[in-house]
Amino acid sequence: MEHWAGILMLVLLFTFIVGMFALVLTVSARGRKRDALVEEEYAQLPRIAADRGWTYEGRVQGRIDQYCGVRPFPSRGSSLRAWHYTTGEFRGRSFTYFEYRSMNVASGADAGERKQPTIESVFIVTAPGSGPFVQMLRPRILDTLFDRRATMRLGVPEFDQDFRVVTDDEEFVRDALSHTVVPYLLTEAPSEKSPLQLCGNELFTWYRGTLSPRAVDEKLNYLCDVLDRVPAESWTTV
Repeated sequence: MEHWAGILMLVLLFTFIVGMFALVLTVSARGRKRDALVEEEYAQLPRIAADRGWTYEGRVQGRIDQYCGVRPFPSRGSSLRAWHYTTGEFRGRSFTYFEYRSMNVASGADAGERKQPTIESVFIVTAPGSGPFVQMLRPRILDTLFDRRATMRLGVPEFDQDFRVVTDDEEFVRDALSHTVVPYLLTEAPSEKSPLQLCGNELFTWYRGTLSPRAVDEKLNYLCDVLDRVPAESWTTV
């Protein structure tokens, strides 16, 4: 009996080792495939810019320092770097998009382990005029723990569930956004729940992940659609 039990243990151990080896190979293959796809998408970005008459720079430094203090950038800093920095006009509006990379201090803590940056793809479109500071953010657990800023509720359950609004001017949000932008976010763009941020005369959105050609039109259209729905007189009353 002990003989067969020993054999069974050896079989189970062998099966476990083979399974782990297969898992490592599978994960590694998927990682290489994902990296190859990202590099292929990166290679398309300068071509898209050239075809549309936009300006593309692979990496710039200090060009985005002005955005410190608003999401998804640090509260302060200088000589910040941006990758795939692209500017131009889209639907008659000036825009900028790029990748911002920050190092996650929790990753790569062990010696010899390669640290992985946190990548945010950021899109900014110029508004017709200046407005108050407004953030429409997706609720996150970290916000509940660390973001103690007061938020406003619009009284629209579906919207209040999907977004938290931080603003210096609640009247602007209710008058300029509640009747136009909010219905658009809830009905015409049900799958588009990216955060929005109005700061001065610029409207931002962003997502965590690498910049992709598909996202270029998607996010720029999203921002332009939002701006199209803000009443023109709202920009002159703030």
